[in-house]
Order: sequence, then structure tokens, then C-alpha cells
Amino acid sequence: MASRRGHFWVPGALEPTGTGHVQKGAMYVEWLAPETVTHPFPVVLVHGGGGQGTDWLSTPDGRPGWAYRFASEGFAVYVVDRPGYGRSPYHPSVLGAPGDQTSSETASFLFAPPDAAGHTQWPWGRSAGDAELEQLAAGMSFLLDDAEQSQRIDGQRLASLLERIGPSIIVTHSAGAPAGWLALNAQPSLVAGVVAVEPMGPPYFDVPGFPSLVWGLTATPPILEPPVADVTEIADGIGNRRIVGFDDAPVLVVAGGSSPFGQVAGPAIATFINEAGGAATFLSLADRGIEGNGHGLIFEANSEKTIEPVLEWITTAVEG
Repeated sequence: MASRRGHFWVPGALEPTGTGHVQKGAMYVEWLAPETVTHPFPVVLVHGGGGQGTDWLSTPDGRPGWAYRFASEGFAVYVVDRPGYGRSPYHPSVLGAPGDQTSSETASFLFAPPDAAGHTQWPWGRSAGDAELEQLAAGMSFLLDDAEQSQRIDGQRLASLLERIGPSIIVTHSAGAPAGWLALNAQPSLVAGVVAVEPMGPPYFDVPGFPSLVWGLTATPPILEPPVADVTEIADGIGNRRIVGFDDAPVLVVAGGSSPFGQVAGPAIATFINEAGGAATFLSLADRGIEGNGHGLIFEANSEKTIEPVLEWITTAVEG
């Protein structure tokens, strides 16, 4: 377990207002570490959707989350609240309008669908009012309406964090994935590897109520070579272009074996990254004998098992 912990802020850009300058998109960072750090690269944990960094700290039934497991394995760990979420301040005058508050039914649809075949690792209730579902939903707020701006700020603050702490391994979940892609794009020399757990996708994902990934993996434009003048130039695929930085770090895309989201999005995202010049591997947990996981595999009943292939991949593909 972690024996040291603390927190700090990645400040937001200053903007003038009638009452003075305010920060736009400050990012809260909580860190934890063992007494002796034994791994060369810290791990940065980026939450998904309308969630917050607490998604990595504990599970809906009260067990320690992935953050503590990483620390117990000898990693320094940084857990962020993306700008506008959790302990990172939100105000509509600087970050724009909020989307709808996440309902219990939406939380169930994403993480505990009643009719998901084989999804056994959410052994708790799946309806509004059920204890563990409400523990999860209580920490979920909303997605910001302006996905292009929100993702751009996420990527900028994450890149600034890397400038402070040095080369790191980024681990994202769900709608936190674009922040990881953009940080790799902006600061490839500071990203040792990326683990995208159940990442938002597939490429060019466009479903009402969720951010449209008009640039393939993101709603905001990445740096491409050769550059493009308009998004329509890559509307049918990346073609002969590369996403800057994607050839600088290995990527692992992880999906739950019983996740309808990850099983569709994961392979397509790995293929897209490889076509964009990267080196991505897709891992379905079921192929490693870890059965019954859905979209929330980082905090499901067997979360101590779901992290094992990630730890192995970091040891071999990143540190090895």
C-alpha cells in the first residue's frame, strides 16, 4: 500500500473577467507512493466520462482501487480529476455549458446493463436505488457540452503535468482516452507508454449524447504529419498521414471480455493507431482467462485480477 500521499494543482490558463482573472480548467492531482519507488516511470491515472479520480481509488463495494495496487507494486501514482470534474473547479462562464446530469439508468447502461450476456463481474444490483450502483453514480456528474474544448484542455493540462513529473505511463479509462492521446501527441518524449482501458470509440464514433470523435480518436484536432487544413480530409481514415508522437510510445488497448463497448471499439482503435504510425496491441481479458468483465473492469469484483495483464505489459513492453 501507499505510505506517502499528497496533492497539488496544475493551474488553468488565466482569463480576465469583471471580477479579476480566473483560471480556466485547473486540474487537481492526487499522488500516492510507497516508501521506496522501484519503477522508473510514474503511472498517471485518467478517469472517464463524468467520473472523477476516485474511480481509481476505490471500488463500489469499498475495496482499494487500481491506484493502491500500482503503489503497492512500487510505482509512484498520480490520480487526476480532469478539468471541470471532481475536485477540479467547474463554472459555465469559463468551461461552457454542462450536459445532462448522469442518471442511475445511464450508469447502469454503461457499467451494469441488465441484459449483458456473461457479465458476471458486476455481481451487485443493476437498478436505480441499488447500493453499489448508487455508489458509482454518486461520483458521476456530466459531460461538458463543448467536447472539442474540454478534450483540448484535458490534453493540455495532462501534458503540463508530465512536464512537472517527467516521463510517465498514462492509464486512461473510457472517455478519458482522448486526454491520453492528446498528451502523447503534444509531449511524446514524456510518455513512456499508454494503457487505454475500454477507450471511447471506435474511431469516428458519433452517437447522440456523447462526444463525436470527428478527428478519429478525438473531438479536437491532433497534430498530424502532413498537416490537414480541414477535418474532412481525414473523414474516411487517416490515409498516408501519421499522428505525431504515436511512434514514440507503445500502446495497450484493454477490453472486458463481456463488454459490448470494448469488444467493438478496442480492436478498431488499435488498428487505427497502427495505421497512424503507432504500435498498439489489443488485449481482451477473456483471452487471458479473466472472464465476465464489462466496461467498468477497473472497479469490478475481480479488479485485483484485471490489473495483472496491465502490470505484466508495463514490465515487458515499457520497462523491458
